[in-house]
Amino acid sequence: MSYELWIGARYAGLARSRRRGGRGDRFVSFIAASSMAGIALGVAALIVVLSVMNGFQTQVRDRMLSVLPHIELYVPRTDPELVMSHWRQIADQARQNPEVTGAAPFVAAQGMIVRGESLSGVQLRGIDPQLESGVSDLAGQMTVGNISDLKPGSFSIVLGNQIANTLGVRTGDTVLVLAPQGSISPAGFTPRMRQFTVSGIFSSGYYEYDSSLAFMNFEDAAKVFRDNGTSGVRLRIKDMQRAPQVAQELSKTMPPYVYAQDWTQNNRTWFAAVQTEKRMMFLILALIVAVAAFNLLSSLVMAVKDKRSDIAILRTLGASPREIAKIFLVQGSLIGVVGTLLGVAFGMLIAYNIDVIVPFIERLLGVEFLPQQIYFISELPSNPQLNDIIIVAITSLVLSLLATLYPSWRASSLQPAEVLRHD
Repeated sequence: MSYELWIGARYAGLARSRRRGGRGDRFVSFIAASSMAGIALGVAALIVVLSVMNGFQTQVRDRMLSVLPHIELYVPRTDPELVMSHWRQIADQARQNPEVTGAAPFVAAQGMIVRGESLSGVQLRGIDPQLESGVSDLAGQMTVGNISDLKPGSFSIVLGNQIANTLGVRTGDTVLVLAPQGSISPAGFTPRMRQFTVSGIFSSGYYEYDSSLAFMNFEDAAKVFRDNGTSGVRLRIKDMQRAPQVAQELSKTMPPYVYAQDWTQNNRTWFAAVQTEKRMMFLILALIVAVAAFNLLSSLVMAVKDKRSDIAILRTLGASPREIAKIFLVQGSLIGVVGTLLGVAFGMLIAYNIDVIVPFIERLLGVEFLPQQIYFISELPSNPQLNDIIIVAITSLVLSLLATLYPSWRASSLQPAEVLRHD
């Protein structure tokens, strides 16, 4: 081991000398340990926060797509009853794409559900209960009843559990569905309405959908929303990440009046907001690592000042300015590397066990960090990704290396004659 590496490791507190260190050595080791701890905490915080945000995005996306299709082929501003009579042609043409694994008709519209004095605005979806399992997981999310009860002409409806709680309804109860369009008479505007029977309740685990989504048979929906409903075919593909590419391919093969829209377009605003928030959180939390790097710079400057006599003696013994600079480069680099490795290990330990740590803290403090009525999900998810961990580690190492440059130059520029004269 070269003497520069050995002295640098000793100043960083990672090597021991044969003699017992004096007060100066203990002071240098203490400020090195504090700098190392600051870098480790900053790196760990970055990894945990980014992992939680990745988990949040993945959880919400999966719960969205458990109810929503990967791709929708729809015909805007057309009578749904007319489109529903030809939907099989659209579905058969879409299945020619090898990525498509399932197809089912749909009618989508906005409406209101009334029960007594309670009223709730909802997104209404008309589906084919026999084919729906091929494009969504709705059948497996039914907590009461079955989607097979949505028979044509029965005017049955399946509600999200939050809507059912808001309206105070159970299976077998009747509700009034109001369409936005209606008729104008001498008495004024009369909205179109139809009585439906609640045949089931579902829970997707995604509060926004459970509180605003309802399903009925697509033939019944086409009759009720014949003036303003959007109709077409819902598709599921093998790899949902390729939905934009598959949607573009289908747009080229479908008739010009059929539009293709994938799940990333339907939820573009939400996903863009999450990505922006993730980038901003990375920049904000990177300041913690930057502060730790600044602390490292300060500690190295203090170490240079404390070791002025040692530096002067080494220079008189023949050490070059480059060798002196290398000592403090080694010290700062070792602090940065060890602090980063400790932070990565600590951050991954928390990120992979956050599903155990957070419930324990909630039980210990008697609080709920994620109320389901406010947040999309009720438990804190975590999804550590290798790319994020590598970026955080590289950022920490680069900042640590930059922090060593000025103190190393400062140490190499000391004149031994001047130092020894004053000491």
